[in-house]
Amino acid sequence: MEKQKKTALAYALLAILSWSTASTAFKFSLFELTYYQVLYVSSLVATLMYFVFLLAEGNLKTAFRFQKKDYGFTFLSALLNPIAYYLILLKAYSLLPAQIAQPMNYTWPLILVLISAIFLKQKLQLISIISLLISFFGVLVISLQGDISSINIKEPFGVFLAAFSAVVWAFYWILNVKDTRNESTKLFLGFFVASILMTLYSIFFAPQMFEMQINRSFYAAIYVGLFELAFPFLLWMKAMRMVKDNAQINNLVYLSPFLALIFIHFVLGEQIYYTTLLGLFFILLGIGLSQRKKKVVN
Repeated sequence: MEKQKKTALAYALLAILSWSTASTAFKFSLFELTYYQVLYVSSLVATLMYFVFLLAEGNLKTAFRFQKKDYGFTFLSALLNPIAYYLILLKAYSLLPAQIAQPMNYTWPLILVLISAIFLKQKLQLISIISLLISFFGVLVISLQGDISSINIKEPFGVFLAAFSAVVWAFYWILNVKDTRNESTKLFLGFFVASILMTLYSIFFAPQMFEMQINRSFYAAIYVGLFELAFPFLLWMKAMRMVKDNAQINNLVYLSPFLALIFIHFVLGEQIYYTTLLGLFFILLGIGLSQRKKKVVN
């Protein structure tokens, strides 16, 4: 059992390390490709990865055995993730330094609490409101980009997009919970349908999207498909299956934004603002308070 726990931890840490490189890869991919092209290439790569995984597991045939309700889940899932979420996030990365865009969508667990209160009629407790305010203050601090002397948000549209990506991911999370199918099946079908939709859109409305050169941005988009959209999710699923208490693994994910800043600094060459670190602290503090509330309630 101890060996199994260590293996699960190794899988989880590999997934976190993989996710930590994604923000750097986003910026490289956007040097010479549009954000739509990046998503198109990376989604095709991810679809292929999930296809191979399901084939290896022997679950490929069952993936296409739908109930009527599954058509709706699959279509909505594809629209939310990868299409809406990554188009919004990649556009934000095209407008902002990586260190600004990267931490903001970590607010999604708190957005989820707010959405659940509004749409699922769940009671919004005082500690949840305080947690939200603390994390949103962190977003504001990050958006100042090193200049805290005046409340002047630089590139407000990019900041809005980076923060709004957390809203889209929270809606996707709710939809994913309601869809009771196997996780790897849901991911494959979501990316498969998304790839078909984007291909049809490109053929009929934007054929210039296929005009891509094989360059560093193209390879970076392939990397995004492998090490942001597919590989870490597969590792994370394997880790979750190997532990009884998912909390042993889940909290490790908050190492990712700090590791990402290391890659952003040393690979992209961005000078990390003190406001980025301060804002990230407030975001994670808000999330920590929210999770502490859940433990008390449970």
